Amino acid sequence: MECWDEAVSHLSWALIVGGVAFLLHQRRKHTQYGRYVSVESRCCPARLGWFLQEVPAFLLPLLLLLNEEAKAEPRMSGHRTRRTLLLCTFMLHYFHRSFIYAFLTRGRPIPLSIVLYATMFCSLNGFLQGHHLLHCVQFEDTWLTDARMAAGFLLFVVGMTINIHSDHILRNLRKAGETVYRIPNGGIFEFVSGGNFFGEIVEWCGYAVAAWSFPTFAFAFFTICSIGPRACQHHRDYQQRFEDYPRSRKALIPFIL
Repeated sequence: MECWDEAVSHLSWALIVGGVAFLLHQRRKHTQYGRYVSVESRCCPARLGWFLQEVPAFLLPLLLLLNEEAKAEPRMSGHRTRRTLLLCTFMLHYFHRSFIYAFLTRGRPIPLSIVLYATMFCSLNGFLQGHHLLHCVQFEDTWLTDARMAAGFLLFVVGMTINIHSDHILRNLRKAGETVYRIPNGGIFEFVSGGNFFGEIVEWCGYAVAAWSFPTFAFAFFTICSIGPRACQHHRDYQQRFEDYPRSRKALIPFIL
């Protein structure tokens, strides 16, 4: 299959523009999810909502990969190995989000509008990342490429570990059926209020470094713009909700922000 350069470029720029727009929107208004959901909102159960909105970003790249493997020669080249490894890295996050996190979460119901928009985003981004890695990207066989890819994978693993551990801490702050909020402690939460957001940002920055392409950097940029402000919102909410909230704790980046 040939590379659809124009579609890849348009979708990548859409992530950049959408990220800026989302950032500006969140400076004026909370995103309607979790503790910020309006009582009038029509909602979907949290587990079903997370599954529906995240699974397209796993299934679409998987279908593209299976289709590519069916047409490829049996012997896998180093170039194909790198592309497949990068795409599987992307898919690993969304496999966890769709089939593990979604069924463990104890979060509040999600507004149907959020589920719809997130499903559309994950579908378009899943296609973008899958198509670009399988049909467009070209890797040079140099030590610099290998070092950059190794550093990116390391960042991704560190970020995903932080993200999963932070979700575990948050999930165990309350028992099933409870809706109370408590101060998260342990792990990266000793330094920031948005530990799970920090971990996910590190993940996708590592993915962008490993792939070193415009679509992956556009996705990392969108991630920073979309979930970075949420960490700041949570930080302010914790400070207002708890008088004894740790003063040394930052919102998103340890010791800085």
